[in-house]
Amino acid sequence: MSNLTNEIVLRPRFQLHYNAEINELQSAFHNKAKEPFTLKTIDEHVYLGFIKSERTFWSPQLHLELTSFEKGKSSIHGVFGPNPTLWTFFMFLHFGVATFFIILGIFAYSKHALGHTITGLVIGMIVMLLLWIALYVFGRLGKKKGKPQMQQLYNYLEELLEGYKKSAAN
Repeated sequence: MSNLTNEIVLRPRFQLHYNAEINELQSAFHNKAKEPFTLKTIDEHVYLGFIKSERTFWSPQLHLELTSFEKGKSSIHGVFGPNPTLWTFFMFLHFGVATFFIILGIFAYSKHALGHTITGLVIGMIVMLLLWIALYVFGRLGKKKGKPQMQQLYNYLEELLEGYKKSAAN
């Protein structure tokens, strides 16, 4: 799991390849949830997370997609990410700050072209920039806090797939 330590990646991803049919891998996940994990399957998609008592604001979840393009060989594509509701809210805040920054910039340009003072608008733009930086730092701290649970989810995945033989990349 060394590729999960990459600090630049917002939502760490990985791929695992197995010498098994896709339905065999799917059966590895059916009715196998155990404390402190939750496990939800929908067709070729599997969602691993934590039970409510273990979940924190920063708890990640693991989305797995099972694919097979060749008989007897299957792949699992995994993506770690925050709770979808939290992710949506966080992106909403980022887009809101960016939109407000752009609107202030347009007003500042218009007022400057008319020869009016733009001090308040420039201060507003600086505040928006500082707010965006704060959101970025807040997100990085959250990702760092969620790393131990990411490792737990990955270890649980390996435990579930213990009996299946890994293969080289398809």
